[in-house]
Amino acid sequence: MAPAQLLRVRGVVQGVGFRPFVFRLARAHGLAGWVLNAGEGVQIHVEGPAPALDSFVAELAAHPPPAARIADIERGAVAPRGFVEFGIRESAPGGALTVRVSPDLPVCEACVAELFAAGDRRHGYPYVNCTDCGPRYSIVLGLPYDRQRTTMRGWTLCPACAADYDDPLDRRFHAQPVACPACGPHFRLRHGEREVPGDEAAIREAARLLAAGLVLAVKGIGGYHLACDAFDAAAVAALRERKFRKEKPFALMAGDLAAARRLIELPAAAEALLTSTARPIVLAPARVEIPGVAPNCRDLGVMLPYAPLHHLLFAHGAPAVLVLTSANRASEPIAYEDEEAAARLAGIADAFLIGDRPIARRMDDSVCTLSALGPAVLRRARGYAPGAVARLPAAGPILALGADLKSAITLVVGGDAFVSQHLGDLDHYDACRAFQETVRDLTAMYEIDWQRVVVAHDLHPQYASTQFARTLASSKMVPVQHHRAHVASVLAERQALDRPVLGIAFDGTGYGDDGSIWGGELFAGSVRDGLARVAHLRPAVLPGGDAAARHPVQAAAGYLAELADLPDLTAAPFGFPPLYLRARELVRKGVRTFPTTSAGRLFDTAAALLGFTRPISYEGQAAIWLEQLARGAAPAAPGYPLPFAAPELDFRPLLAAVIADRRAGRPVAEIAAAFHHGLAAGVAAAAVELARREGLDTVVLSGGVFQNRLLLERTAALLAAAPLTVWTNHQVPANDGGISLGQAALALPAAGAGLPRELR
Repeated sequence: MAPAQLLRVRGVVQGVGFRPFVFRLARAHGLAGWVLNAGEGVQIHVEGPAPALDSFVAELAAHPPPAARIADIERGAVAPRGFVEFGIRESAPGGALTVRVSPDLPVCEACVAELFAAGDRRHGYPYVNCTDCGPRYSIVLGLPYDRQRTTMRGWTLCPACAADYDDPLDRRFHAQPVACPACGPHFRLRHGEREVPGDEAAIREAARLLAAGLVLAVKGIGGYHLACDAFDAAAVAALRERKFRKEKPFALMAGDLAAARRLIELPAAAEALLTSTARPIVLAPARVEIPGVAPNCRDLGVMLPYAPLHHLLFAHGAPAVLVLTSANRASEPIAYEDEEAAARLAGIADAFLIGDRPIARRMDDSVCTLSALGPAVLRRARGYAPGAVARLPAAGPILALGADLKSAITLVVGGDAFVSQHLGDLDHYDACRAFQETVRDLTAMYEIDWQRVVVAHDLHPQYASTQFARTLASSKMVPVQHHRAHVASVLAERQALDRPVLGIAFDGTGYGDDGSIWGGELFAGSVRDGLARVAHLRPAVLPGGDAAARHPVQAAAGYLAELADLPDLTAAPFGFPPLYLRARELVRKGVRTFPTTSAGRLFDTAAALLGFTRPISYEGQAAIWLEQLARGAAPAAPGYPLPFAAPELDFRPLLAAVIADRRAGRPVAEIAAAFHHGLAAGVAAAAVELARREGLDTVVLSGGVFQNRLLLERTAALLAAAPLTVWTNHQVPANDGGISLGQAALALPAAGAGLPRELR
């Protein structure tokens, strides 16, 4: 009898056409047996001649379906069963659930062709999909991934769709969301008291209303969007006013790649991001100025159509470029349930384009950019989540709860680190509720045993995520310092837990070992052996604590108190408002002031000195404004000094030079550039000195401040010239959206020996 083998394939291998692919491949090689979905992925029993078996496995690994991602293939000999043909079996119940859930996929070219093919039974159908495309994570209710465990379970397949679903040679074989106009969900449009039923009529009317300058709420894959004509200044202004979004840039959807190229600069790597299966918003230098869309910003965020509905809207006459922003008011999570959307978006949207298919979980659009070190994720959500971003050698499950800003969680199951979608800022009730829902969602999906799970959380005792951790039933809690988690997130991505590095974490604020506010930190060590703090920015004070993050002049009062002989900053050319004087008085009296090494607040101080003296309207606005100024300057002379005398980087000469040049009338763009270049040079020089002292050859850069492309580019170039290897985040954001991955990595030793000293 011919030999037989059992293969266990792990990765993103369910809901992506993997079983029909295996079926066709096995038959092509003359093999018999079966394939089925199991808790850990896909199991394959194959029998046949040994050369055919080897060829089958090689092709399986080398050429999986486009949306599949194979993590590993376990292969072992088993007793032959004498099968005479190859078949597809129903999912196997039982066993540990470790399968990777596919992120949502953009509509494929074959489905788009059907969408516009006259006479095709799915012509104009906004829910067209197949095994190569369509919703996945946003409709999954449980594992393994089968139709009865999705939000499509309420629609019974018509005979034609059932035939597609049951045919292993059809590209819709076991495509769980499969449907057509005869048996699937539909769209309708609601405009005041008027309702327009029927997919084509509703979408055509929606396109007409958009062209007429109205704001529409449009139900998408992971929630509702608010849409309007990007080039209609009145519509954009109305959307800003209604959404309470004063200045933060809006995302755009271009009708096609040619339109996107007219909007932003798209080198090959950026275009590859834009057209990737994640279909993110890509932030890139603008080629046009669109009034009201991105005030005081040289970049635009652009995405391409990724759902059939988007293609139909453009085809039916919607403006060629749409503002397409999350349907919420400022800082709230995206609305994704129909009743919730109707209530929360009343007074914002003029009309609603509503789809029948329920959304299992809210999902924002992902945001990416092309940094000096390659593609970088700024917000990780649709198209990426909940993909596994790393393999961590965990004996049991780990739940890492992240930070309170830009919240995202990580769940480690079977060694795979699954990172959730972006959840928002936990100081808002709805975002906190979304965070708790996601914890319950992911842990229930993977049937986590709370008696075995290790829960990692931020060191800050007052964080909402920390307080939530205390309510969980886990027997093991691991507090993790914020900035070590930033560094560890990069090392986890790189699968370099043993690699000794110099880690630089620059961000706004994080709770330090000493209870002060850290934010400009340098560490030496590894994830495995611990990360020791070896240097930091010179401490200053923050008058008013967290409130200083909203008022650059308030932060400036604390940093500038470190300088002698300050000029009158309320006079020209600085023009600081009275808030600065009140904050300076707090510093003088030592009332409600908190020690800090925050790099983010140093940027705020420089921005205030150069003219950003108003409150910010979104996080990081002053620092972004400062970078935009610097990018508009001619090539700068050597930057301002930032001397290093271990363990401190002294910002005082840097700020003194900013003040002197501002008083001398130097153009503010040149001053901003000299600030960036000086900071980069000072950080790089300190890193080179410390790396040599510690015997290290690799530098890790993480934290939200390193999302500043100019700072990252200059710092990385200087380090590479040293020469040192430079790593930063690529799979998760460098901002707090990546914190949970680093927490999970640093929680690995929690159950045994080798615990880093700072976690004991």
